[in-house]
Amino acid sequence: MPKSFKTFLKHTAKDFHNQSVNPPVVRASTIIFKSMKHIRRTQIKAKKNPTGGHFDYGRQGTSTTYILQRILTKLEESYHVFTTPTGFGSVFLAIFSIVRPGDEIIVSDPVYSPTRILTQDFLKQFKIKTIFYDPNNLKTLKDSITKRTKLIFVENPGSNSFEFQDLGKVISIAKKNKITTVIDNTWATPYYFKPIKFGFDMSIVSATKYYSGHSDVMGGSLAVNKKVFNKVKIAEKMIGLRLGPDDAYLITRGLRTLDVRLDRHSENAKKITEFLSKNKKIKLLYPYKKNSSNFRMWKKYYSGASGLMGLKIKAKNINSVRKFVNSLKLFGYGYSWGGFESLALHQEFGETGNRKFMKLAKDEHLVRLHIGLEDPSDLIADIKQALKHLK
Repeated sequence: MPKSFKTFLKHTAKDFHNQSVNPPVVRASTIIFKSMKHIRRTQIKAKKNPTGGHFDYGRQGTSTTYILQRILTKLEESYHVFTTPTGFGSVFLAIFSIVRPGDEIIVSDPVYSPTRILTQDFLKQFKIKTIFYDPNNLKTLKDSITKRTKLIFVENPGSNSFEFQDLGKVISIAKKNKITTVIDNTWATPYYFKPIKFGFDMSIVSATKYYSGHSDVMGGSLAVNKKVFNKVKIAEKMIGLRLGPDDAYLITRGLRTLDVRLDRHSENAKKITEFLSKNKKIKLLYPYKKNSSNFRMWKKYYSGASGLMGLKIKAKNINSVRKFVNSLKLFGYGYSWGGFESLALHQEFGETGNRKFMKLAKDEHLVRLHIGLEDPSDLIADIKQALKHLK
């Protein structure tokens, strides 16, 4: 890999055999061989080198999916990267690989709502207990550990509420107690933070977001270290979670400009925060305030910030908050984020999940903004006219 992340993204995966700057899309259910001898040789190679892209059946992947895995493995600086049909598929694969009936899992309180439902409700049916900890008070994590604890699941920053926790302390606690760790790193991607290199056992990224960058594909990645590789490999084989070649191609194409897009998302977001920080009705949920704990924890571990932020708006009239959001002209309304376009969502309290440690006053309301690649001055003008509706 070249010294520069940026250079690597532009020069990787060229196909000189077909004289194409991008790899071909190879679709296959049957992987065809010239002879049975050839099949057996491939199977032997796969056993000797399980990360080497030696396939004997289409569910295992094709050269197109393998190329993406190879790129992401280098970006993550991990032992291997598994790819799944959705980001949430990677969440499920990570947990399913490690946890069994009778085990306990400790989860960061402000996780993605579907992750909360999976751990809190679905796993309960299989006699797996979930305990939530406060990311702002890691004593709640330490005190929750028992002999049955098998996994610590971190999402950083917190979904919608954007708490940044002390990741070094989380890893220290986990290693001391010999507990497997996984982090949802979708907000930062390995461009801004490399969890496996830092000490996590597994790292999730929703490839639907910044990897793709164009809001037209679903996918997920699960980077792993060597310690957990075999467990994840077995689980992946049993449940058949596999990204298709067409989506793999689109994600590979999107990765070429990941650095350029994230740099611009970050620049635009910084300008938006500078504007919004002057409004007394809004508390920004984004690492911009240098004397805040959130900023210190972000600065300690991350090399940059992406375009997703939260606004905690103080308003007696909830309808004025809804009117503020609905008056935005350049922000689309929809779930997901990480594409080229700006998006806005008014987050009803129930949408954040049944949080144990997050409290909102009656006059406090959450709005999530994804700052896209538009001209920031246009976005600021749009937000400015919409703010007039806040009461």
